[in-house]
Amino acid sequence: MALTADIHSFESMAALDGDGIRYAVFFTGCPLRCAYCHNPDTWHKSGNDWTTDALVKKIRRYKPYFKNGGGVTFSGGEPLLNADFIVEAGQLLREENINYAIDTSGSVPLTDSVKKALDGADLVILDLKFYNSDDYAKYTKGKFENFIAIGKYCSENGIRLWLRTVVVPNINDTEEHIIKYAEFSKQFKFQKYELLAFHTMGFFKYDNLKIENPLKGTPALDKERLSQLQKILDDNI
Repeated sequence: MALTADIHSFESMAALDGDGIRYAVFFTGCPLRCAYCHNPDTWHKSGNDWTTDALVKKIRRYKPYFKNGGGVTFSGGEPLLNADFIVEAGQLLREENINYAIDTSGSVPLTDSVKKALDGADLVILDLKFYNSDDYAKYTKGKFENFIAIGKYCSENGIRLWLRTVVVPNINDTEEHIIKYAEFSKQFKFQKYELLAFHTMGFFKYDNLKIENPLKGTPALDKERLSQLQKILDDNI
């Protein structure tokens, strides 16, 4: 019997979630409550359950677009909350010669199921939120050691790894912060490390859900400033 998972939404023709053209699958559920989360609508179940069979059947229609290394990206929410589902779906995808990537915060314990999901991935995109346990706990409410364990597991087992960090004004947007991120990242083996700009496009979701927005009033990060910080990062890794 095929496993099921609650899926928030899909994005076809995604170009920023791994190599080539991707089909992005966004799961619901997340153990974190990041102050700068732009998808609070994914925190809780949507009642939109899918079996692995039905999901792969849906994805199969987009196979012609997966040339040049494209494929599926499991995102969220936190996709590794559904590690067993990903493992089963991954087996079906391989039968179709479709690869999958995992876009994760690394916020879950490194269980055997999580290891299997990571092992089967063509790429893991890991969100490096903060470089110390105090800020990690303060701004995400999560366990820093889970992130470290997943990052090291990927590094030690030859799993292709990209790092990403969201840069938020007045939280981690100084040159000093970026240099510390660069130093911290050296414990991992990764192909690239990309900074992403904090934006306010998800603010309306907090209003719609009637929940507090911890960063209400915080401006989006300027693109020119992002470029400056990316250069500093590149020069220090």
